[in-house]
Amino acid sequence: MPFINSLFSWINIKRLNQIDEMRKDPVFFQHEEFNKLIKKGERTEFGKKYDFESITHIKTFQQRVPFHKYDDLKPDIERMIKGEANILWPKEVKWYAKSSGTTSDKSKYIPVSKDSMEDCHFKAGKDVYAIYTDIYPDNKVFSGKSLTLGGSHQVSPFSDRSQVGDLSAIYLQHVPFFFDLFRTPDTSIALLDEFEEKINKIAEVSVEENVTSIVGVPSWNLIMLKRVLEVTGKSNILEVWPNFELFVHGGINFDPYREQFRRIIPREDMRYMETYNASEGFFAIQDDLSSPDMLLMMDYGIFYEFIPMEDIESSNPKVYTVDEVETNKNYAVVISTNGGLWRYIIGDTVQFTSLYPHKVRISGRTKHYINAFGEELMVDNAEKALKEACQKTGAIIHEYTVAPVFMGDKSKGRHQWMVEFDHEPDDLNIFSEILDQALQKVNSDYEAKRRRNATLEPLELVVSRKGLFLDWMKKRGKLGGQNKVPRLANSRTYMDELIAMNQ
Repeated sequence: MPFINSLFSWINIKRLNQIDEMRKDPVFFQHEEFNKLIKKGERTEFGKKYDFESITHIKTFQQRVPFHKYDDLKPDIERMIKGEANILWPKEVKWYAKSSGTTSDKSKYIPVSKDSMEDCHFKAGKDVYAIYTDIYPDNKVFSGKSLTLGGSHQVSPFSDRSQVGDLSAIYLQHVPFFFDLFRTPDTSIALLDEFEEKINKIAEVSVEENVTSIVGVPSWNLIMLKRVLEVTGKSNILEVWPNFELFVHGGINFDPYREQFRRIIPREDMRYMETYNASEGFFAIQDDLSSPDMLLMMDYGIFYEFIPMEDIESSNPKVYTVDEVETNKNYAVVISTNGGLWRYIIGDTVQFTSLYPHKVRISGRTKHYINAFGEELMVDNAEKALKEACQKTGAIIHEYTVAPVFMGDKSKGRHQWMVEFDHEPDDLNIFSEILDQALQKVNSDYEAKRRRNATLEPLELVVSRKGLFLDWMKKRGKLGGQNKVPRLANSRTYMDELIAMNQ
């Protein structure tokens, strides 16, 4: 489709130039976003509380406005859901993205203002395809349709003045009508509440379309693709959609799923493009598909701050802006957004892999780590070690989670891994040994605790039955959308539930 690609590139040439300028001078763009946010915030109850009108410098903002977690903003958000305006963001906000909960709540409700939808999420969606077309001008994605596995939405449980749902559902509900010409399935199917009904409908109707790209979370899309193969009786996805060339993914680490996708999409030049997005905002896009690093997008109505992980528990932690960060350090991400989140600790940790341009990799979660024995095991450590164990044994992982086994009167502690294999290794003991050794290579604290079994014994591997994680997520009401299998936990709550179901 050279004409369509050329037209799309011409339309986006100004935007691509802006992105190039952002690579060179991210600080300028961040100052611009900061000033816009403060100006907008002046009119809100929150802005008046902290006298935004007198804030002219970032340092003043940092000194005056405290960090917030969801529970800190929850009372204000509940007022907004009930229809009150000008609380955290100007005017009334009618849509809320339902996300995984906190320790005190099953769910969080993240405000999605008109500004955040248009200037963040829609803008990012267009940027993904602009960047992709810039890298691959001869691509054929516009010759067919993009398949989107959306979530669902409903009237708010607090008020009929607002609606809540997965961010993907809110996005699809508001996307301009002409985008419907380039996507499948139609909105009535994409927004079905029941995940299993949705994937069955998609398998029925979308197989007749010319699908050239898919956008979504790897785990849920893998289930959908396998269902498509079951319905059609085909051996791989290219027999269903021969022009399928791009999977835009985000939400969870792709590495544990990569081999499964390669098996069912046996295309040498298949392209996988990672994004970093969440209910709270869209943050980064992979702009070089030969590298896993993602470009941090500085002009989506989000102002970034970063807390070094070693200071995360401090009552007065150090905090850095984009001009102060260093490479190869773990930072907790703090955001102020055009949805009304102010100095909000999102819960993700990142590492900068380069500066100017500022590129990041997601390294884990501030809570999803194991530090039961002083080992400070991050998700990034677990993913790297799993990748090595799979490469050396030929195993393919479907899902996994890890929890501590605490010390007993006569026993030391250890980590317990529940793993659902798509392809089991020939020798589980060898797989466990490689995994344990790889963890020691990527985490010096774990290595120290494992040395001579000083504090930690070798990890324990529990092989789950097929479909266990899907059944568990279904039981918890967490199928589809933004829901993710928790990878690491400091408690045994998740693990004990899974073991009880592993029959």
